[in-house]
Amino acid sequence: MENGMNLIAAGLACVAMAGAGIGVGTIFGNYLQAAIRNPSAAQAQFGNLIFGFAVTEALGIFGFAIALILIYAPPG
Repeated sequence: MENGMNLIAAGLACVAMAGAGIGVGTIFGNYLQAAIRNPSAAQAQFGNLIFGFAVTEALGIFGFAIALILIYAPPG
């Protein structure tokens, strides 16, 4: 049976998902702001937008994976 520390650690690992959500919102918000200011340069920056989204989302998924490992991995 697991002790409460595993669940506390898993909850703390899920904070990475909140950070990923904030990061994705910041990335897309700044892209839209820049696209409105200079529409001709927006298409050139679209690749950077997708790369930043992928990296930020991957960090959130890694945090979620660590939380699942902490909950379901056998102790010891």
